[in-house]
Amino acid sequence: MNDPAEPKHTNRLAQEKSPYLLQHAHNPVDWYPWGEEAFAKAKRENKPVLVSIGYATCHWCHVMERESFENEEVAAFLNAHFVAVKVDREERPDVDELYMSVVQALTGSGGWPLNVFLTPEKKPFFGGTYFPYPHRLPRRGNFLDLLKALSQAWAEDQDAVVKDAERITQHITSLGSGAPAELEAARLDAGFEQLQSRFDQEHAGFGTTTKFPTPHNVGFLLRYYQRTDTTAALDMATRTLDAMLSGGLRDHLGGGFHRYTVDPAWEIPHFEKMLYDQAGLTRAFVEGYQVTGHARYAEVARETLEFVLRDMRDAKGGFTSAWDADSEGLEGKCYVWTQGELREILGDEFLLFAARYAVSEEGNFHEFPGKNHLQLNQDLETIAATAKLSVDEVEARLAACRARLLGVREQRIPPLHDDKVLSDWNGHMIGALALAGRVLDEPRYVTAAQEAAEFVLTTLRPEGELMHRYREGEVGIPALLDDYAFMAWGLVELYQATFEPRYLREAKALLATLQERFGDAEGGGFFASPADTELLHRSKPSYDGAMPSGNAAAATALLELGLLLQDPALGALGAKALASLSETLTKAPGFGATQALQALDLHLGPDREVVVAGALEAEETQALLRVLRATFLPRTVVLHRPPGEAPEIAALVPFVAAQTPVDGKPAAYVCRDYTCQQPVTSAAELSEQLRK
Repeated sequence: MNDPAEPKHTNRLAQEKSPYLLQHAHNPVDWYPWGEEAFAKAKRENKPVLVSIGYATCHWCHVMERESFENEEVAAFLNAHFVAVKVDREERPDVDELYMSVVQALTGSGGWPLNVFLTPEKKPFFGGTYFPYPHRLPRRGNFLDLLKALSQAWAEDQDAVVKDAERITQHITSLGSGAPAELEAARLDAGFEQLQSRFDQEHAGFGTTTKFPTPHNVGFLLRYYQRTDTTAALDMATRTLDAMLSGGLRDHLGGGFHRYTVDPAWEIPHFEKMLYDQAGLTRAFVEGYQVTGHARYAEVARETLEFVLRDMRDAKGGFTSAWDADSEGLEGKCYVWTQGELREILGDEFLLFAARYAVSEEGNFHEFPGKNHLQLNQDLETIAATAKLSVDEVEARLAACRARLLGVREQRIPPLHDDKVLSDWNGHMIGALALAGRVLDEPRYVTAAQEAAEFVLTTLRPEGELMHRYREGEVGIPALLDDYAFMAWGLVELYQATFEPRYLREAKALLATLQERFGDAEGGGFFASPADTELLHRSKPSYDGAMPSGNAAAATALLELGLLLQDPALGALGAKALASLSETLTKAPGFGATQALQALDLHLGPDREVVVAGALEAEETQALLRVLRATFLPRTVVLHRPPGEAPEIAALVPFVAAQTPVDGKPAAYVCRDYTCQQPVTSAAELSEQLRK
């Protein structure tokens, strides 16, 4: 007899490391991983190829798997008439980037799961996102009927299908080939105006249906306010930060943020938690704190990083990728509460908690009637007045309630943890930790950033070649554009938190390799894949979506490192990368290029370097650094010159050799275009110079 514990089906994905691919290893679909074996079979048998792209914590990917890929009838037809390929978009962002551009061109939108039908030569002829089965969403068609129609077209009129594929391929390869963009301040104005046109005046954020965090929108608005003193930019930024920290996007018990909300009021999210969202939002809240001084922004940044350090850290120091939305097959089940549950757990404190977190008998989560997903309701002052308590007492009692509920929640069946470690996402988090550590004066965050950097630069670079993915002791997949760009950017931030010159050397080396393998020598900027790619086209990412594009990240890293090293060639490469994003910067700067706009703000200047000379551990040195770290200075980089000969930093940045302590006292030199103002030795004098 067969062992009932043995899966009925096992396919080639069982040999993979990706948690997403392993989720599909026991589907009846005869899945192949992306690779030549699948396309050789398609050529040999003259079959079209279904490439289905998703990720481990994708809710609608799970839905389509349950409805279609676990369905014996669908699987039998798919296996008979197609070659089926599964791709983890987080392992192969270059494959995802290419075929996402196809689906966006064909349908006007994109998302995951991404399902694209190709010829055996990898040329696309049809695509879409989620296809229901059998009739969940009638307007979107039936996946099995779609398979039958495409199979029939391939069998009866293959020449026409191939011609369609050629036409689509020609269109895709022509994208992004426009003239370089003019790098002028008018681009910043256009980006601001587009964001203003999309701003939700009622609920804050951008758009009127679902709400995505898009933290680089906030970062750009803060810079635009700092440059132009446009109060509307600051208002949009702070209202969006406040909406995110108050609503259901935030996990009010465990810290961190969910992926996005399904409503415009920031109430009910898709519950997955992604590392890149935590990194980007940490940066946005820290910069919001620098600009406004609002302690609530610093508190949310700390809370987010505590979640990351507790729940998204690999034992070796790297950061894992994500937590799923679903537990026990139901989205959000781990996170929601009935009024009765909360009353039983909290006892006498229930009414206080219910007032703060909008708890009701009917609940607010429509998938589960009577369940509550927590979000802020009454302010602390109102609750304190009603309860005849001080605000401090209310805060302390609510903190105790949250801790008690988190303890109960941790006993529930948790969502799936996607524990792979990715170089690019780690670079993003390293930068966020370094920024937060220096601004919030939290050395633990800087130490965590250093440990993650060490992990990536050693474990994920086993033979001197950076790799993209680590999981269960194994590294794989050569590094791509985003890996080099985000790691270099993270190391530039880490230098300014530690002043260890090795991080500048490592960043420079990574960017040199990036230019060599991914650079577009003619048009500037960087391709998503190297010259020897097996893909039919080398796309050039330009869209700042959930994460900034690789080109925007690379431009930021090049411009900042060029300033730090006083190396105009690096700055010129950064400017060319920005200019190469002509279509996005010209047509949609506020819709999909707000990290690129931040880099443009830096490029346009005025920029400056501040050299702090003196023993790093000296209180006078730290006093100068505190001024620099408390102030929002988006076009300023900071170098440290230790006393004495300082050969290590002087070898990298020769001009710092002349910046020395003054009369034995630590001093700060504010410099622009190789010219420095008179050195200052007090925090007050430095503050005055920075205001000029």
